[in-house]
Amino acid sequence: MSKQQPARLQGLKPGTEAPASGQYQQIGPRGGKGPEITSTQGKPLPPTTISGSTYKLVDPTKNQSGKGK
Repeated sequence: MSKQQPARLQGLKPGTEAPASGQYQQIGPRGGKGPEITSTQGKPLPPTTISGSTYKLVDPTKNQSGKGK
């Protein structure tokens, strides 16, 4: 059974601000998986190793930072 993520957490282009802190998987233009990177909420995602690739959040950080009180 596959868990669906909200559209805002997948298909993220390099340079886009990360919507949440955590591990992001690089997804190639044909669906192949590349390296994982760690990003902080609000910081831009780094360039990918292959043109046309995007990022998908695979492991969100498990803390309360950035939640606002």
